[in-house]
Amino acid sequence: MTTPLLLAFALMLVLEGAMPFIAPAAWRETFRRLTQFSDGQIRFVGLTSMLIGLALILILS
Repeated sequence: MTTPLLLAFALMLVLEGAMPFIAPAAWRETFRRLTQFSDGQIRFVGLTSMLIGLALILILS
């Protein structure tokens, strides 16, 4: 169980690092806009991301 979890974490880091590496200005602008969201909007984005990830895990496993 540990190896797949570490591989998933490593893949997440690669994917998260791709945007700032490829397009740093767009990445900065995205986070500038994100700081203007209310707490509720940020929570909704986080919840949506988690639910999509969970659905993908359930579908693919």
